[in-house]
Amino acid sequence: MKLYLGTAFFYLRSILNTLKQVGIIISEQPRFFRDANRIRKGMKATGDFPHFAVYPCLLDRTAEGGTTKGHYFHQDLWVSQQIFKENPVKHVDIGSRVDGFVAHVAAYRFIEVIDVRPINSEIDNMQFVQADMMMENPHLENYCDSMSCLHALEHFGLGRYGDPLDINGHLKGFASMSKMLKVGGKMYFSVPIGPQRIEFNAHRVFSINYLLKMFAANNYKVDTFCFVDDKGDLHKNVSLANEQDVAGNFGCQWGCGIFKLEKI
Repeated sequence: MKLYLGTAFFYLRSILNTLKQVGIIISEQPRFFRDANRIRKGMKATGDFPHFAVYPCLLDRTAEGGTTKGHYFHQDLWVSQQIFKENPVKHVDIGSRVDGFVAHVAAYRFIEVIDVRPINSEIDNMQFVQADMMMENPHLENYCDSMSCLHALEHFGLGRYGDPLDINGHLKGFASMSKMLKVGGKMYFSVPIGPQRIEFNAHRVFSINYLLKMFAANNYKVDTFCFVDDKGDLHKNVSLANEQDVAGNFGCQWGCGIFKLEKI
């Protein structure tokens, strides 16, 4: 076991971003107080709004109009588009973000969601089931022809979400999910990629070679591979034929591998 120091770069970048934001907040304060004074004078003149409160949002004026980068933005959009094109009979999701990917899919079709944690809301086009996918679930074998598990398997067995500790939780979970999918069915799968490691208790990061072996052991072939690089940009339909690229995880330390798999 070795201590992985690569994440120090990301922590440093996070600190630098925070310092940059502090600088923006300081520089924006004179404008904020000047504008607040003008608005208060306008309120007195019109009388339409009787109450005034301070709620500073000092980073928004200089920010971009929206975020179109990162793991979740790209995986949620790309995979939901794929499911729309495939139009499966029954799609089941395991542990993906409800307020992201699952909501995307529920906008146009029914989706069943399985999570180790309870979800008490009742939402149109969604059905929630609480289950631990590290356990055997024989009643769910050959259950669906389409499945997704986005940015979730890396957490299995690390206890972060109340699940029992299990160093092989990811292997048990993936095997259990695979039994749910019918032969010929599609699995949409994503996890962090880079030098293989555990960053306890947040997540695992997987090497691509390790993932390819895990897929083969569970009777999958890779239909399509995409990845989000360390800058947050998406690379679509990437070939896995170059052994050097695969061994180097396409240059990622903290990327996101997105796979469209077919069960054979």
